[in-house]
Amino acid sequence: MTTIRREVLTLSAAPLGPDNPLPPLRPLDEAHRIDDRDRADLPRDMARQIDYEPLRSLLPVQVRDGYGRGREPRGLDALVIENDRLRATVLPALGGRIASLRHKPSDRELLYVNPVLQPANFALNGAWFSGGIEWNIGATGHTTLSCSPVHAARVPAPDGGEMLRLWEWERLRDLAFQVDLWLPDGSDFLYVGARIRNPHEHPVPTYWWSNIAVPEDRRVLAPADEAWHFGYERRLRRVPVPEYDGVDRTYPPNSRYAADYFYEVPDDRRRWIAALDEHGHGLVQTSTDVLRGRKLFVWGTGPGGRRWQEWLTEPGTGGYCEIQAGLVRTQLEHVKLEAESEIAWLEAYGPLDAPPEGDWHSVLSGAEDRLEAVLPRADVDAAYDAWRPHADAQPGERLATGSGWGALEVLRAGWKLPGTPFDEDTLGEQQRPWLHLLRAGSLPEPADHEPPGGTLVARPWRDMLETTAATPLAEYHLGVAQWHGDDRAQAVRSWERGLQSLQSAESAQGPRSDRGPGAAADRWPLLRCLAVADQEDGHRERAADRYAEAFADLCARRPDGPQDADGRWTAVAAALGGEAIGALLSAGRTADARAVWERLDPETRARGRFRLTEAELLAAEGRREEARAVFDEGFEVADLREGAESIGLLWARLDDAPLPARYDFRMRPDRE
Repeated sequence: MTTIRREVLTLSAAPLGPDNPLPPLRPLDEAHRIDDRDRADLPRDMARQIDYEPLRSLLPVQVRDGYGRGREPRGLDALVIENDRLRATVLPALGGRIASLRHKPSDRELLYVNPVLQPANFALNGAWFSGGIEWNIGATGHTTLSCSPVHAARVPAPDGGEMLRLWEWERLRDLAFQVDLWLPDGSDFLYVGARIRNPHEHPVPTYWWSNIAVPEDRRVLAPADEAWHFGYERRLRRVPVPEYDGVDRTYPPNSRYAADYFYEVPDDRRRWIAALDEHGHGLVQTSTDVLRGRKLFVWGTGPGGRRWQEWLTEPGTGGYCEIQAGLVRTQLEHVKLEAESEIAWLEAYGPLDAPPEGDWHSVLSGAEDRLEAVLPRADVDAAYDAWRPHADAQPGERLATGSGWGALEVLRAGWKLPGTPFDEDTLGEQQRPWLHLLRAGSLPEPADHEPPGGTLVARPWRDMLETTAATPLAEYHLGVAQWHGDDRAQAVRSWERGLQSLQSAESAQGPRSDRGPGAAADRWPLLRCLAVADQEDGHRERAADRYAEAFADLCARRPDGPQDADGRWTAVAAALGGEAIGALLSAGRTADARAVWERLDPETRARGRFRLTEAELLAAEGRREEARAVFDEGFEVADLREGAESIGLLWARLDDAPLPARYDFRMRPDRE
């Protein structure tokens, strides 16, 4: 009998820490952009889908960059679904990630299992961790839900047993999705029914890739003779499979640099991908035809790829690669999900035993024959048909709780979403001011002048902000929503109105020295937004002025001691201070940048990100030897962005010697 039970998984884990409190107004820093030189050679449908509304802003999601690299044992809530053949361990608080998939008769782990939980800056919004099977929805890149909770419950399975349902509201595109996991009695395969729903009256760009981490000492098989190669030099090229540039790339260790290989699976072929060890044992993933794409990602054997592998786990741990399955050929594309419609498919994960060595077509034929013997293609289609009537089944016992954002949207629009209830009892503190706006027509002021929370930017919420009382807080949130809607001139006017309103209130209260702390609302959130607008428009000096003023205002109003017990104000000061230093250095105002640095908390200055900032500041001041000494003393930038080259660029300004291995995260060759 299939069982679902709770369990605690103990890992050496780094805490996530607080989210960045500043709204992400700048264009999305996403590595997956292609060189315009490659567009002419793309198939027409691929080119159209690459150009179809790629994500340009992270709003309304906030950046998750409060984590560090200090790990200690921590118990993680897990849900285990198990039959007599397989055991899957799911982490509902971390995006519903399948952390382990173990085949019991052979006592083999089918996935790469990371022995640590170490966040790193790979998700669209920052924090992400490696290992297992993750569900990537939203837009090109790792989902913003990588380190966020999802709802989970028991539901009836097609075979009369139980399924584990995971569901959540995806905020970048405002879509509901679900993932149903079940193990038929005696099955060697975990079935996964997935569905994305668009309840809106307009089409929405949609994205999905199931991302499977497997040990890299495997040969990766997929039914294709060609692939689209994409590397961190941002070139997209069609290449032969298995051999490219004289090397068989289906063996991950044969590639020197990190790269994606998006397989060109013919329309009439079964959709599957497998990773087999030298003995022919490993994992296979297959699906109904809707999940069209298959991909291999390799880190490469170069120093940057090896360093990233160590960074995401710990030295001495075996490396991994990723095999993936998605809705389209490549992860650069988005598809149109029509108004009030849905898209659904079924995946299956299980063991495969087949010879991996030899002629490519013979190996593929043998593996495909073996897959057909253990799981016929017709059985996958039949399992999908059996699951579909159960996709709307009402969840039973709740096993985990996700966010309240879906509940807020359902309340606003009155949508009915059978099978994925977003109940009012999931509404929390983050939704509280927006629930008040929805029901009372006004935004409540934060208690004790706390930093403003996140902004909802979808058109219905923007309309509500435009009609509510024009308080400084409402003008702030309205400006963020307008900025997201690319109405930047109006956003600036909203922020300026909010600032003028505050200045008028301060004038009426008399000199600041006569007022207690917090006697007037904070100006720094509005000043910071205006500073970003100035930067985007090329007004570096004015941006520097506003950043300096914003940081001074924050320091004048920030509470100390027990009032900052949750670290919220420390996070604000670090985020705003870091941006201010960057803006001041860009304007050549090193003395002002140094003044901001000196006002940061010692704990903030000791963080790796700010040690790098210190080295940049010292270099700008002409103190090259002291800047070089920062490297010698050592630092770790916990939130170093995938593909970022800032450390190497600074090093090149300070020293002609090769970049030390501990700082080498370069993901591409020095030249194209």
